[in-house]
Amino acid sequence: MTDLTNLGIAAIRDGVAKGDFTAVEVATAFNAAVAEANPALNAFIVTTPDHALAAAATVDAARAAGQSLGAMAGVPIGMKDLFATQGVQTTAASHILEGFVPHYESTVSQRLWNAGAGMLGKLNLDQFAMGSSNETSAFGNVISPWRAAGDTAARAPGGSSGGSSAAVSARIVAAATGTDTGGSIRQPAAFTGISGIKPTYGRCSRWGVVAFASSLDQAGPMARDVTDCAIMLEAMAGFDPKDATSLDLPVPAWSSALSDNLQGLKVGIPREYRLDGMDPDVAKSWDDGIAWLSDAGAEVVDISLPHTKYALPTYYIIAPAEASSNLARYDGVRYGLRDLPDGAGLQDMYAATRAAGFGAEVKRRIMIGTYVLSAGFYDAYYTQAQKVRTLIARDFEQAFQRVDVILTPTAPTSAFVLGQKSADPLEMYLNDVFSVPASLAGLPAMSVPAGLDRSGLPLGLHLIGRPFDEQGVLNAGLAIERRAGFAARPEKWW
Repeated sequence: MTDLTNLGIAAIRDGVAKGDFTAVEVATAFNAAVAEANPALNAFIVTTPDHALAAAATVDAARAAGQSLGAMAGVPIGMKDLFATQGVQTTAASHILEGFVPHYESTVSQRLWNAGAGMLGKLNLDQFAMGSSNETSAFGNVISPWRAAGDTAARAPGGSSGGSSAAVSARIVAAATGTDTGGSIRQPAAFTGISGIKPTYGRCSRWGVVAFASSLDQAGPMARDVTDCAIMLEAMAGFDPKDATSLDLPVPAWSSALSDNLQGLKVGIPREYRLDGMDPDVAKSWDDGIAWLSDAGAEVVDISLPHTKYALPTYYIIAPAEASSNLARYDGVRYGLRDLPDGAGLQDMYAATRAAGFGAEVKRRIMIGTYVLSAGFYDAYYTQAQKVRTLIARDFEQAFQRVDVILTPTAPTSAFVLGQKSADPLEMYLNDVFSVPASLAGLPAMSVPAGLDRSGLPLGLHLIGRPFDEQGVLNAGLAIERRAGFAARPEKWW
């Protein structure tokens, strides 16, 4: 029998349906892979082998009874520990929520269980999704399964969805959920040689997802390839009356409409993304992507997104401002950590709890957010940032009058060594330079593997589409995937 952990969503679902193997056999194989790899990779905060086996047994029973199976039937996945899971600890990788066990299920996770998926565990991440390297977790760094040629130094798996990217790339989950606020699905996907899509803002419900920045957060799938992303996104997406920002739109059949024929489509190449001193390997992969899309029939068009240079400072005003507001709820009163020094009053408890519970990066962003929202600075910073956000969105609107999809690199470099950038927050924030603009505009965007750099580390290409046009993004991603022929995987060292 084929090593079941080498199979992705489509292959597992179809194999279970045909009787090539049982869902329980698949879950057992992945549970064993998680148990073997997690001590080295630290991708999971909590493992739930019984959940995966129970879901698998339900699928096998349904098949034996001749019942129709769901789109994710028999597929074991990892759940980023930002999604509330009933009866299973949910921490957002923060000490302040350690031990919190929800009595409810997030809408996205419930939809995946309804589709037949099973949960292998809760995946590690940057604390409250704040980070680009998975070094801010209260439960330790996630280690990328990738190594540079001739170098054993531990590499960043990207962030904040670093546990998700590492687990998918290491073949210890068939796929994983991620969340993307400024690039937290796409950048880790690029670092680890997998695919990941952030859908249009509102496609996937945010209900039951621990909030970072409410006008930016969006859930999405991370998987081995474009087809698997399309299948999983169909299962995750849909209107949710419990989420006021949820889009009341039907969920398209993205997976069945996939095509790498881009005849008649126009691909925009934004000149502002050609940064001074760009990594030559990244520049080459971008040129390769342009050639691949041309080969698929697309017309390449030079475009301008003039407000791109303001995207990062805009994001790092708006996102911390919203985080400052959202994280005010963690005060030691209702749930999570409570630090109550002897003789302390209410304010002392608030201060002690938040000082002990939040990590340095979370505190930094809360402080920035509180500052830009404070009297005397609100108009100078937050209001101005919202105006620039509108200009950035307008740039995209004007570009999409001329083109159908936009191609850029996903990240300015391949995966860096853990600790290399952690001492300089500004250098770390620059990892989001290519991904943040699409987040500010609420657009669908995807990273697909493009090849390896000279050190043997993965590079990703980034596709941005019109609002609600996930199909266009997925099709362009499929065209790159088939022409890039990316088959590299990390050499097992764990």
